Amino acid sequence: MTGFLALVTSRRGHFRLESGHHGRLWMDLDGLFADPARVRPLVERLADAIRPHDVAVVCGPLTGGAFLAQMVAAILPVEFAFTERVAPAGGEGLYRMRYVLPRALRDRVRGRRVAIVDDVMSAGSAVGGTHAELQSHGAVTAVVGALLALGTEAADFFAQKDVPVTSVEGMPYDLWLPRECPLCAAGEPLEDVTAP
Repeated sequence: MTGFLALVTSRRGHFRLESGHHGRLWMDLDGLFADPARVRPLVERLADAIRPHDVAVVCGPLTGGAFLAQMVAAILPVEFAFTERVAPAGGEGLYRMRYVLPRALRDRVRGRRVAIVDDVMSAGSAVGGTHAELQSHGAVTAVVGALLALGTEAADFFAQKDVPVTSVEGMPYDLWLPRECPLCAAGEPLEDVTAP
């Protein structure tokens, strides 16, 4: 078991993820930052990987990414920002969630080099949405980081944008488009883990 997986509860099944993809692994991340001292060694390793990118701000999507961003920003030390998830009304599809910077932080990121971080990155919905929001306010994404990278979907997305991606740990991850999901084809019940 990896260091990160020892800190969270995970379960196997058939899950609809925030990105709209289907996967067979779900992690309950709500308690990850309840004891900051336990996760701090991993956070320090991520901060060390981000340091060479000369960022002025570390930004993470609420909730876990924001907690992580605040810890990394304190270690570097640089400024901290966060984005909030906004769910559009109705409809289906991939990558529908938007991430929005609070109004008070928008001018603080303009023209600055930003590291985007999240606790776990798989399809990249939260970090991709945060990247789009930061770009819309004139920020430059210098690096994207995670404590755990599941698969390569997010890294592949950012590679196309020439944005480096770093993670403390990584592992293979089964991720499918809904129409290609073998669990759906096998009739396994689907659990939507995007609902609050």
